[in-house]
Amino acid sequence: MEPVTVITARACPIDADDVDTDQIIPKQFLKRTERTGFGPYAFYEWRYDAEGTPDPEFAMNRPEHAGAEVLLAGRNFGCGSSREHAPWALEDAGFRAIIASSFADIFRTNCAKIGVVAVQLDEQTVRRLFDLVAADASVQVTVDLEGQVVRAPAVGSLDGVEAHFDIDPHTRHCLLEGLDDIALTLEHEPDISAYEAERPRYRPLVPTH
Repeated sequence: MEPVTVITARACPIDADDVDTDQIIPKQFLKRTERTGFGPYAFYEWRYDAEGTPDPEFAMNRPEHAGAEVLLAGRNFGCGSSREHAPWALEDAGFRAIIASSFADIFRTNCAKIGVVAVQLDEQTVRRLFDLVAADASVQVTVDLEGQVVRAPAVGSLDGVEAHFDIDPHTRHCLLEGLDDIALTLEHEPDISAYEAERPRYRPLVPTH
């Protein structure tokens, strides 16, 4: 997992509430055994028609949003089943941060485990970000994890955004340091090795080969 400090990028707007994990990555694409390769299927049923042709009106298919690394979303994003594939698909599609007015808790946790920052802001601020992107798709949105601030410049008569966001301190630490669950465990490797060296010999051992 790569450390995350500051992300500055264009944003892709998915202006819908209660987007569940089956909409993010439909169930028919869950047969892959690795974590990568899900990006082309993110929002598949919204992104393509019945023949598999990209819908030019869907935000991810619009040329002005190509390469966006920030996803703007509505309320209760990532609800539904607790499939880890949903954040995997969004990460594989190039998104490094998701901004919404609320998230499903399990989805938010799964995002943090792979280095995707889930930023919760109030609905008024999220709506202003949607308006800024609608006015100018090239606007750069900054997610500053160190400062816990989201920024976006003014566009024409629209005010810019500078908003603080809260994040669990442990989650923030892991994101800043690039620590997934395995890396967190390996931080205690000396203690684990010392314990294994002194454990009673009559207890079962895990085969090494």
